[in-house]
This record gives sequence, C-alpha cells and structure tokens, in this order.
Amino acid sequence: MTTSAPEHFDAIAGQYATSEVHANSPTIRRLHELLRRHPPASVCDVACGPGHLALSFAGKAARIVGVDAAPNMLRQFEQLAQARGVKVEPVHAHAEAVPFPGNSFDAVVSRLAPHHFPDVAKAVKEMARLAKGGGVVAVIDLEGNENPALDDLNHEIERLHDPTHVRSHTAIRWRKFFEASGLKIEALESGLTEMSDGLTVRRWCEIGSTPPEAQAKIRARLAAAPQEHLAGLGIRSENNEFRLPVRTLIILGRKG
Repeated sequence: MTTSAPEHFDAIAGQYATSEVHANSPTIRRLHELLRRHPPASVCDVACGPGHLALSFAGKAARIVGVDAAPNMLRQFEQLAQARGVKVEPVHAHAEAVPFPGNSFDAVVSRLAPHHFPDVAKAVKEMARLAKGGGVVAVIDLEGNENPALDDLNHEIERLHDPTHVRSHTAIRWRKFFEASGLKIEALESGLTEMSDGLTVRRWCEIGSTPPEAQAKIRARLAAAPQEHLAGLGIRSENNEFRLPVRTLIILGRKG
C-alpha cells in the first residue's frame, strides 16, 4: 500500500525537527535579506513541517501561522515554538486548500515542501490568494535541472530516497507557476544549496527514514552514473561516501 505524504511525514516528524538541513540554512538567511526592506508583520508558512522557516520570523512578525497536513509536524511546530517562547497558530490543512480568507497575510512562504505537492500550480494560486495586496509569496524548494539526463538522475534518487517526492521543478517552471498566479516576480535565484559542505547519503537517508534496500539502490545508481552527471548535480564522492549539496532555488513574487 502506498503511503501518502502526510502519513509519511507524520511518522518522521521528529527527524525533521532536528534535521540540520531543515533547521537552518543559507536560503533562510537569504530570504530574510530579500524581505529586509519590507519585513512582514504577518506570515503564513504553508506545509511548514516542524516550523523552522515560520519560527525564523520570531521577533519580526507579530503573527506567525504554520499550515501542515501532518498532525505530528504541527505538534513539533508547537513544541519548538513553546521552547522558544514564540506564539504561533498551527493549522491542519493541505497546501491547496488553506482555511483563511483571501488577503490575510503580508507574506506567504513555503520551504522544502512543494516538491511533494500533487498540484504545485494550484498550491501557488492558493498562496497568492492568501497574500494581501502588496504582500509577497516566497518559495524555497529543491531545484530541477534543465538538462533532461541530469533531471532524470536527480528525480530517480529523490524517489528512491522518498517515494512521496513528486517533482523538483526548474526555475523556468517556477516562473510560470508564479506568473500564472498573478504574481510579479521580484527575485528568482537558482543554483543555491542548503548544505555547502554536502550531506552524506547516509545522513540524508537517516533524516528521511529511507529503507536500507533503497539506500543501497541510491549508492549503486550514483556509482554507475557518468562523472559529468554527478558533477553537474554537485554530487561528489568522499571517503567512500557520496555527498549531496541539496540544491535549491528561491523565488519571490509580489501580489498587485
């Protein structure tokens, strides 16, 4: 039986609460730099997981809302917020149908989640609906590759790592999603990384609770891949282990 994304993340919520990939990264800091001139007073983090991005707005935004379809992720979000003395609003909902009126938030954000969405276009439209006029929608997510061979290799190992992975979209696709939702793109930065030193396959699979047989397939697939494909994806071998950069992009659009 296939496990849904909410069921999968319900089971591994604790790993994501402590994951170094999710807890902090250059892309979180970069997003705050992009928002520096107009810091949002209200933020909605869609598919928030344990709330690392949402909680990065503590002390900056008066209202912080986290939306997730996995109840245990919301419990982790509440626990982290309580430990830091931050008031938050956890909301159980899917990204494509968030139970708030339109024009509710200064910033609607999502990080390292949209590659699991079954309908990214619909989710972006929903995020745009939630944003106030003049507010922003921002996404940080895994980046697809314009080279079909590299994109196929990346997709194959992502699916082995986590079968609930749907697709890592390219910058071109993300631009189309935002423009179709009526958002004026103010920033689109690709070729970023969540882990400058790389993340070992072992640790990557530990965070995601990847079964041993799938881990073996990932290593075998990478070992068989042409060196130029690995280099194109920023994957390197070190001490008999592969290290992955967790490549991402940031896109920020403003609602008219």
